[in-house]
Amino acid sequence: MPAPLLFVLSGLTQYVGAAVAVRLFGTLPPTTIAWLRIAIAAVILLGWARPWRARLRGRRLATAALFGVVLAGMNVSFYIAIAHLPLGTAVAVEFLGPVSVAAVTGRGWRDRASIGVALVGVVLLAGVSLGMGPGARVGLLAILAAAVLWAGYIVLGRRVAGQSGGLAGLAVGMATGGVVFAPFLAGRAAPVLGDWRLALAVVAVAVCSSVIPYGIEQVVLRRVRAATFAVLLALLPVCSAVVGVLVLRQLPNAAEVVGMLLVCGAIALTGRPDEAPPG
Repeated sequence: MPAPLLFVLSGLTQYVGAAVAVRLFGTLPPTTIAWLRIAIAAVILLGWARPWRARLRGRRLATAALFGVVLAGMNVSFYIAIAHLPLGTAVAVEFLGPVSVAAVTGRGWRDRASIGVALVGVVLLAGVSLGMGPGARVGLLAILAAAVLWAGYIVLGRRVAGQSGGLAGLAVGMATGGVVFAPFLAGRAAPVLGDWRLALAVVAVAVCSSVIPYGIEQVVLRRVRAATFAVLLALLPVCSAVVGVLVLRQLPNAAEVVGMLLVCGAIALTGRPDEAPPG
């Protein structure tokens, strides 16, 4: 299956999970939902990938563990940010992370041009408008942290993807991230234990927003360069807009439609036939 199509599937499931998570913010703190998402996904992946069979040792184990901490931190930072900033603003600012990776690791004019086109498209889709209202500074700092962590996720994730098929490292990483953040965020998760509907909703968030998309990304990371992967991430705002139309009845305006076309153009620029997967 082509990498862009895999990313469409990843993005659609991820934003369906996000739509469910938004409805839970009134019941649980956003940071607790972020931790539960990682912890539940870790349990599922540990049972599925059985990383102990991969015999991760030494540097590989350390890389997978660091990857998981970065991944968990990215999710927690993002949830903090969208509690203080509009989602579109947060997504646009967070894209500074993957765009920076692509700019640094890209080869030739196509990568540079595609980054510029993708960035313009993302800005149009997100409708960036940083308002300095109450809590906006906290949100801005949190999303900048998420952008930095997202860049680290791409770099580390590509390494983990080459180790034991990627899923074993992903399982170890998520488990590590869940354990590291548990002392700070697990204490307010008690309501989940007494409400099966809430527990089911949180499991749905974990599966849709972590297990499926991150599993797909591990497959894609083994096929493409970091620069191409970073530009493919620009499909995520497009998927978000599609989910908005189908689930939330949010019809895109003219600027958002142009943004979608620009993002698709950026994907076309990086999809040249002479590109070989990384060795």
